Amino acid sequence: MSAKPEPPSTESLPKPPSGPSVWTGREMRDRTDWIGHMDTEALSRLEGKVDAFLSSGRPLAQMTASDMTDPALERLAGGWRQELLEGRGFLLVRGMPVGEWAHEKTAAAYFGLGLLMGAPRSQNAAGHLLGHVRDLGLSTDDPRVRIYQTTERQTFHTDSCDVVGLLCLKTARTGGESAIVSSMAIYRAMYESRPDLLAQLFHGFPTDRRGEIPPGKGPYFEIPVFNFYRGHLSAIYARRYITSAQKFDHARRLRPLEIEALDEFDRLANDPEMNLKMEFRPGDMQFLHNHTILHDRLAYEDWPEAARKRHLLRLWLAVPGARPLPPVYAERYGSVTLGDRGGIVVEGASPTVPLHP
Repeated sequence: MSAKPEPPSTESLPKPPSGPSVWTGREMRDRTDWIGHMDTEALSRLEGKVDAFLSSGRPLAQMTASDMTDPALERLAGGWRQELLEGRGFLLVRGMPVGEWAHEKTAAAYFGLGLLMGAPRSQNAAGHLLGHVRDLGLSTDDPRVRIYQTTERQTFHTDSCDVVGLLCLKTARTGGESAIVSSMAIYRAMYESRPDLLAQLFHGFPTDRRGEIPPGKGPYFEIPVFNFYRGHLSAIYARRYITSAQKFDHARRLRPLEIEALDEFDRLANDPEMNLKMEFRPGDMQFLHNHTILHDRLAYEDWPEAARKRHLLRLWLAVPGARPLPPVYAERYGSVTLGDRGGIVVEGASPTVPLHP
């Protein structure tokens, strides 16, 4: 069992960041500038590129950014990327015609937009570059099961990539709303009210890999919740996996003050004044900057008919222009090399783009 490293003193904590990435749900609920729309021209250009690719007969896994080359689409995706990396860190884009286009065409269009924003990364041990968020009737008692494969609430967390994107195909019967919160705003709140607890979040917490173990690594890794590196404050968080890592004999035991710090982080994330909830409609695309945003999915009741069940497509992206990450992120991201980092990489997995769960 490794010794607990000493956290920084409260006097040496980085100053809270400023700017648009530090927002509260109360502020955002009064605004609509974070909601965009795919206009007719953009959809026409997107459809033309996708139709041309599909007519080639190549599998979707062979699509590259060159297949999507179009100045207008590149400007559109570049603007989204800029807002994610330098702005508030999230956006919702409406208008993908998921009810009009065939499923393969919709998947190809979404994957193609992702390629214009960055490099898709594997989301699981099977090497899926296009993920499916859908209830598979599995139990979370199985350590290999991920919460997104169930109807349970996910709780606030980050994913293992620079940017995560979701496209809503179908909604649940009830529930399933998305909730997001600025980790930068959480930092500011803890800095002002409980700097003693905030300091605890700057040393490594054992975190469960949930059976997705890279070659040469163990079943858990250690990483701080907050990292300050080359002028950037970043957050990486999955409370469920911090808690479940305690089952491993060699994992460091959490101390009361550390647990109190995690509890305060969660309390702030769940404060209705801090977070922003949004209801997805079919055709909505949500993009989030993982290093400054945490996301959650509320529990839901699904439709009994298989054809109507809640279904979202997901992308994990390594994007150009992203911030530098500290070396410790390589424990989770595999690498910290810009444009080639993030995702789940295990031995024997090959990248694939499945059209169905």
